Amino acid sequence: MTTPLKLILASTSPIRQQLLQAAGLSPQVAPPRVDEEMITTAMLADGASPRDIADALAQAKAQKVANHHPNALVLGCDQTLDLGGALFSKPQSQDDAQDQLHRLQGQTHHIFSAAVVFYQGQAVWRHVGHARMTMRPLSRAVIGAYVVANWDSIRHCVGCYKIEDKGVQLFSEIEGDIFTIQGIPLIPLINYLVLRGALAL
Repeated sequence: MTTPLKLILASTSPIRQQLLQAAGLSPQVAPPRVDEEMITTAMLADGASPRDIADALAQAKAQKVANHHPNALVLGCDQTLDLGGALFSKPQSQDDAQDQLHRLQGQTHHIFSAAVVFYQGQAVWRHVGHARMTMRPLSRAVIGAYVVANWDSIRHCVGCYKIEDKGVQLFSEIEGDIFTIQGIPLIPLINYLVLRGALAL
């Protein structure tokens, strides 16, 4: 029997680790040490879309770690939020989170969750999941109360909400799967790993 290839997650995101582990995978975790801000700034200057930025960041992370692990499957992931062409980042403070949610309330935004797998120095698989999120109209008071009550869990979240808990109350309509919203296109990834023989059913 062929030994399954080792899977390495080029990310320190706890939610991505939890999602992979819950799906029956046991990835080794390796911080990618990529300058995401520099890459994002350069791509925005060139007119890149939020979707392409997510894909490029996921690739940069996977490639960085793959340089040290050529015989493993290295998974890089990234997520971006697009509101009418504007790219949102993780909040810097509670005030920033409230401002971001105020911009998102009553609007439809798009989440792009990219995943890229490297093996032996090459990108062998990639996928960008997409979710369309419509947030209900919210008052400043409601937004403020949500941020204060949930700050510890949303401070590292693009969009300043977590759909898997009380953040779901902020939305009137969602199109897309929960895994994409949480930061990883898990179903397409599992399909690839099964076909590759890296995940035995």
